[in-house]
Amino acid sequence: MKIDEVPQDTENSTYGDARKLVYAVDEHGDFVGVKSSGWVVEAEATQSALNLIEQQCDAAWQRARNGETAPLEYYMCYQRMDLALLSQVSGLFQWRIRRHFRPAIFKKLNHKLLRRYSEALGLGIDTLQQLPDHPLHGRQAHV
Repeated sequence: MKIDEVPQDTENSTYGDARKLVYAVDEHGDFVGVKSSGWVVEAEATQSALNLIEQQCDAAWQRARNGETAPLEYYMCYQRMDLALLSQVSGLFQWRIRRHFRPAIFKKLNHKLLRRYSEALGLGIDTLQQLPDHPLHGRQAHV
């Protein structure tokens, strides 16, 4: 892509006020870094993915509110993790984490396990044990 072809769609809400560095070919055929405000198609794809994550979070929150799962599953979604990533970050097997999604099991977790989840999710233990009154969106601070 040439420098003058770098997307500059200013209505890209996924970058905020920031710009993305992309590489393009200058008039001498050399690759140079060019700041881009984004591309509409990329913004739509990103927004679609974020909407899907939000729906998954809302569903996990509702299951936790209904007593079908522990707050752990909701916070995993909220932190944009899946089971595989939480397993990797926490050092716990996926089957064990799934077991901890069961509310009765989660309530009995010892402090050491809660601390591992707390560190993996970047949340306080007290926060991890309590479901918020409503699903949090937009990465709201609640640590």
